[in-house]
Amino acid sequence: MKTKDSIITLPQPALRQRSRKVGLITAEVKNIIKDMQAATLDWEDNRKHEVGVALAAVQIDVLLRIVVIRNNFDDKNDRTFLVFINPEITKYEGKIESSYEGCLSILDIYGKVPRHTKVRIKALDIDGKEIRVRAEGFLARIFQHEIDHTNGIVFIDHIQDKQDAFFRLTDTGDLESLDYKAKIESNDQLWATP
Repeated sequence: MKTKDSIITLPQPALRQRSRKVGLITAEVKNIIKDMQAATLDWEDNRKHEVGVALAAVQIDVLLRIVVIRNNFDDKNDRTFLVFINPEITKYEGKIESSYEGCLSILDIYGKVPRHTKVRIKALDIDGKEIRVRAEGFLARIFQHEIDHTNGIVFIDHIQDKQDAFFRLTDTGDLESLDYKAKIESNDQLWATP
């Protein structure tokens, strides 16, 4: 079973690579999904103020287009996930709003990222059946963030030049602004090219 230590972080080059589509949903694919869930929960169990809401397979160094999303990210006791295989956004809707995002693969940095408020998703479930989802609000943001991962994009790429968009989580669980010039602009961990 995978743990929080299985989650790769920048500057690992895999995080900047496109994942491959899943062909057959084999026992191996189902084991990868179990590993993703276990790693997310273990990560959360070691964080005081954060919830592990979702993970893409690339984050455990598996370049397959698989995403798991918590069933209920408002309740840490609900440790179940929905599975989306080969997810794609079929339509962007609503307006674009900026809100805070963090990432299990970017240590201790949060960003204020612009995203669409509504999206439509097409994917396969764990049994290979096609599913379609209309997501809005926080769930729409999660889908955009995770599907970006399957395309080799991390959230900081959307705000690379926005000096006031980077934050860190304090010991009390608050977000405080980061000094862009000192901590972000020439940070080799964040911007290393594969």
